[in-house]
Amino acid sequence: MTVSRILSVAAVAAFASFGAQASELYGSEIEAKFQSTRDRAEVQAEAAQAVAHFKNFHVVDTRSASDSKVSRADVRADAVTAARAGAIATGNRS
Repeated sequence: MTVSRILSVAAVAAFASFGAQASELYGSEIEAKFQSTRDRAEVQAEAAQAVAHFKNFHVVDTRSASDSKVSRADVRADAVTAARAGAIATGNRS
């Protein structure tokens, strides 16, 4: 019993020491070695230009598209019929 307890404590200690060294194992020094080739003003100017182009989007008015010729009750009746026939998924089973 004591041998198994000693081995389990040794295994936990080994895993803990590997976890403590994870920063060196997974390459945390990559950020320290990185050298930028562009200056800060150039990057900020590019970001400002991208934001200006992003704001020029166009939203389509969905209300003016076309009015439906089918009533809400007809759509619901078709949905109930399709669900009973097993043609569409119902509930949380989908």
